[in-house]
Amino acid sequence: MTKKLVLFNLFSLCLTSIFSQSDKDIYKIIDDLSANRIEADITTLANFGTRHTLSDTISDTRGIGAARRWIKTEFEKISSDCSYCLKVFYQKNLVKKGDNNRITKDVYIVNVAAVKKGTKYPNRYIIMSGDIDSRVSDPNNFTADAPGANDNASGMAGTLEAARVLSKYDFENSIVFVGLSGEEQGLYGGKGFAAYAKEMGWEIIGIFNNDMIGNIKGVDGIISNTDFRIFSEPVPVTETEEERRARRYYGSEVDGISRQLARYVHRTTNTYMPEMNPMLIYRLDRFGRGGHHRPFNDTGFAGIRIMEAHENYTQQHQDVRTENGIEYGDKIKYVNFEYARKLTAVNAINLASLAWSPPAPSEVKIGGIVEASAKFEWSPVTGATGYKIYWRDTTSPTWDYSRFVGDVTEHTLKGIVLDNFFFGVSAVGKNGFESPVVFPNSIIR
Repeated sequence: MTKKLVLFNLFSLCLTSIFSQSDKDIYKIIDDLSANRIEADITTLANFGTRHTLSDTISDTRGIGAARRWIKTEFEKISSDCSYCLKVFYQKNLVKKGDNNRITKDVYIVNVAAVKKGTKYPNRYIIMSGDIDSRVSDPNNFTADAPGANDNASGMAGTLEAARVLSKYDFENSIVFVGLSGEEQGLYGGKGFAAYAKEMGWEIIGIFNNDMIGNIKGVDGIISNTDFRIFSEPVPVTETEEERRARRYYGSEVDGISRQLARYVHRTTNTYMPEMNPMLIYRLDRFGRGGHHRPFNDTGFAGIRIMEAHENYTQQHQDVRTENGIEYGDKIKYVNFEYARKLTAVNAINLASLAWSPPAPSEVKIGGIVEASAKFEWSPVTGATGYKIYWRDTTSPTWDYSRFVGDVTEHTLKGIVLDNFFFGVSAVGKNGFESPVVFPNSIIR
């Protein structure tokens, strides 16, 4: 065996060791998530009777007050188990009667958050959310039973379970696990928490909004425990006129920060959970409906909605009843807990991957006009040990090709015509985890 071959084998072995350890951590996270714990949490939440935003806040057994106190207690137990590694707190805002037609009295919208601080980039946050509240057919009926088992005890239970598992690890970036209130009354919890994050000066990597992650049988009769949807807006609504003109110039109509976050989740899921079928939905949310990622998008933050692919509308926003032989109501018996565990795993591995990754390059320049090549320059990232260039056909929804180019800040892809593809650059850490891809935002002069 030649000296060169020996060195190459040693180098390959080192790379394998690094990436295998990273892979082992991700697979262990998947394995440690428990469908039984998720079932227990969904059952507890559903048994509060109603969690309507305007419901009882005094009782210890019924209403949104009891539910949010129980969630806070669970976060505190998780923190205690990891030597108090989580900062647990309420974040609240007062909404006055008449703010919209679903606010019939003054009410505090109270969110419950648990923050795992990052070791290297403590002011960079990736957020996982579930909704605390529930409702029946009349959005203003805050006394009737509204178990809300799937909508959205499933998302809240998934957030608690992800916190239990991920709290055992240290991450370079911070992770926030949060239960948001007031979703059914007008996305108030998300509005309040997004404003709080902005006021605190948090650098938001993105938010994963989990709203209904437990149903596998659609009203259309389709049954699937592997399909799920990732909703994302194309470009930030907060873009300036200058950014709009640049978007038209670069062709980035479907390449905003939320869309890149969605592609990140798609790629990570395909890598570590190939049995799942992530569906990229090029839409802010379902037609005519809304979710708690939207207020973060409205603030200018990246945010996506992760949810089941096949909804059953007889179980959403319905009075508990039987009518014409059809059983209505969002009951525990309709939730598939193993499926909820799978979608919790989708969240957990992407939270971990992002929390272990370096920041993305802030500037990516592109050039190569009238040449058979594509040229790139990008801003260096502290903590990155290399960079990866991605490209795809202009009609493809995903980054299909990539090349790791090492620890450099410029590279030329020779023989690739600039006009025929879309491109982006990500930063890679020493552990192999990557930042989201950044679409070019400047031109090489």
